Amino acid sequence: MTGSPAIRPAGRNKPFDYLIVGAGFAGSVLAERLTSQLGKRVLLVDRRPHVGGNAYDEKDAGGVLMHKYGPHIFHTNSEEVFRYLSQFTRWRPYEHRVLACVRGGLHVPMPINRTTLNMLYGVNLQTEADAEAFLASRAEPVEKIRTSEDVVISQVGRELYEMFFRGYTRKQWGMDPSELDKAVTARVPTRTNTDDRYFTDKFQAMPLDGYTRMFENMVDQKGVTLQLGVEYEDVRDEADFDRLIFTGPIDEYFDHRYGKLPYRSLRFQHETLDQPWFQPVAVVNYPNEETPYTRVSEYKHMTGQQCDKTTITYEHPSAEGDPYYPVPRPENQALYKKYEALALETPEVHFVGRLATYRYYNMDQVTGQALATFRRIAEREGS
Repeated sequence: MTGSPAIRPAGRNKPFDYLIVGAGFAGSVLAERLTSQLGKRVLLVDRRPHVGGNAYDEKDAGGVLMHKYGPHIFHTNSEEVFRYLSQFTRWRPYEHRVLACVRGGLHVPMPINRTTLNMLYGVNLQTEADAEAFLASRAEPVEKIRTSEDVVISQVGRELYEMFFRGYTRKQWGMDPSELDKAVTARVPTRTNTDDRYFTDKFQAMPLDGYTRMFENMVDQKGVTLQLGVEYEDVRDEADFDRLIFTGPIDEYFDHRYGKLPYRSLRFQHETLDQPWFQPVAVVNYPNEETPYTRVSEYKHMTGQQCDKTTITYEHPSAEGDPYYPVPRPENQALYKKYEALALETPEVHFVGRLATYRYYNMDQVTGQALATFRRIAEREGS
């Protein structure tokens, strides 16, 4: 499982069973499954000059293995997903920890746990019951929970909401939590124990040799023809294929017939420092609105790499740029449903992945969705 996959020119009218648009998790998993399990011929294309989508990593000029599009932490409760990806990489055990910088420089565990409360309030909460009672004394009743603001205030009260969530959410999404679906802040739980891991999934690890090597191993299949740095529109008119798998933005596929689906983007400010470490954990959040970035990531914590330099990334949310996060508001979901109806009327195309289904999926969820799509294709082929 070493080396890069061969990038072979497709040539005009070379027959393919499938054209797959996008070489991230969804496209690469399906390319591997269709070729290795069904013997299909697949043309896999991506507009970027590399495989891996947003999970792409590379060594920078300082020799530090870093994530070009921000930190990607693999975690899953799915044994099937973990077992599948383990065919293409060895793993480095890694449990992700995040601190939040609040009150002018105090670093406390995030998500909020009992340690966080003890540090912030100078109390000595000893048990989960103590922490539950403490939070209950600050929680404010909300008659009907509709928004992200409602979720947090009903659980921990306004002070902790303003300290940890309001500013961060305003920066991340460009709008107040009171304007966003309750699912946004529900993703970050509040704990009454002292578990300071960001995730509690059964499987938590990082690809030992990096995500890019894992993807290269995945698509290095006899039946895969890989073309990078090309647009779908250009390939569509050149290649002869039977079926299409599209992992790009669904509204883009339908030429924005009903208007553009709203996304938030990110701008990454990468810096390589001539020092071994910058911060105590992989990610430090900056929830206050005065700080222009949302978080700082340091990759050596994640990769385990040993070197004298370190690379960090400041994350600046943006309204413009590559689509990263679907904006969770009811009117946006209603707009997506219009595109979904068009997709259902286009049975010769499979729409797979975060952008194609306008959902915020983690990496393991996209992998699971791709594997489920493959099973449906295999059943149809066998019938």
